Amino acid sequence: MAVVELTKDTFAETVAGEGITLVDFWAEWCGPCRSFAPVYKKSAEKHEDIVFGKVDTEAEQELAMAFDIRSIPTLMIVRDGVTLYQHPGALPESALEDLIAQARALDMDEVRKALAEREAESAGSAADAESAAV
Repeated sequence: MAVVELTKDTFAETVAGEGITLVDFWAEWCGPCRSFAPVYKKSAEKHEDIVFGKVDTEAEQELAMAFDIRSIPTLMIVRDGVTLYQHPGALPESALEDLIAQARALDMDEVRKALAEREAESAGSAADAESAAV
């Protein structure tokens, strides 16, 4: 599959669907971004069932700000609408392939269950803090 350019108009619908989406936040002037690009493209050609998107942080500053992108390249991995990974830095091919394998291996029902438990704990902690403040 080809690498697709993502914009503020296409981002949400691209990452919200089922399956795995990788997003590379990059800029033309960024040396590490340019060195990571061939690795990313090679992986996209190898994994035709995965969407590989790129966000030009210069052209899509709103998206970069929305995801608090402070360093580029930053790679984001989303599976079934859940962000699993977001970390800056160019990766070697082996590390990128390892991340893809880890994303494929996850039991998304377990991930959603863990997220729900974490949100419930957070809500409980916030309620406790509010009660203590009153």
